Amino acid sequence: MFHYQIFDTKADLAHAFAQKLINLTAQQDKVTLALSGGSTPQAIFDVLAQTYVDKIEWKKLTFFWVDERCVAPTHPDSNYGMTHRHLFSKLPIETHQIFRVKGELKPEEALIDYEALLNKEVKMLNGLPCFDLTILGMGDDGHTASIFPHEIDLWHSPQLCTIGHHPQSGQARVTLTGRVINHSREIIFMVTGASKTDKVYELFTHAPQVKQYPASLVDVNKSLWWLDKEAARQLP
Repeated sequence: MFHYQIFDTKADLAHAFAQKLINLTAQQDKVTLALSGGSTPQAIFDVLAQTYVDKIEWKKLTFFWVDERCVAPTHPDSNYGMTHRHLFSKLPIETHQIFRVKGELKPEEALIDYEALLNKEVKMLNGLPCFDLTILGMGDDGHTASIFPHEIDLWHSPQLCTIGHHPQSGQARVTLTGRVINHSREIIFMVTGASKTDKVYELFTHAPQVKQYPASLVDVNKSLWWLDKEAARQLP
């Protein structure tokens, strides 16, 4: 069974996320977050930067990424770059709190470097890095992280990370694998917009074709779907 919550707007979702961070930082001294890129996180980050500068204990947070495009951090496609512009540059966050994928390296080199970071900087549980909170999105094709339907077997890789490829552009991306994503303590899907309506409905009603969607492989017992009204339009 999918667990979900529906918000009127992205701003409402952002305030809920802020409260989540307030609660996590009140409970523990160090919180590890794995972030995703995309238009929804960007809108969330804008609200956090505008409203929660002094309301969240930012010094307790450490930031990682679910996936990253193999581009320089200054490139418009960089997930880190987007996060820096919309969040980090406006908040009291130090460089030692940020652990990015070095997308400027060759993909295999970036993967090896990031796996080493995960092993060193994220607390281990049963031999695997365990994030306190992982944020996921979902594409119009049912992909999540940078694992797309045409490469869905990458989800089951024995590695911590793998290299996915965008189905149209072929762009290489370093991404966490399913074993790390599902090993997180908590997972929140942030899914907004009318373009996601059909996929959300198919997933929640267990339509046969969802077996092709990487988003269907995320542990439903650990994940909570935060949807806006548009994305949830076909749900009861």
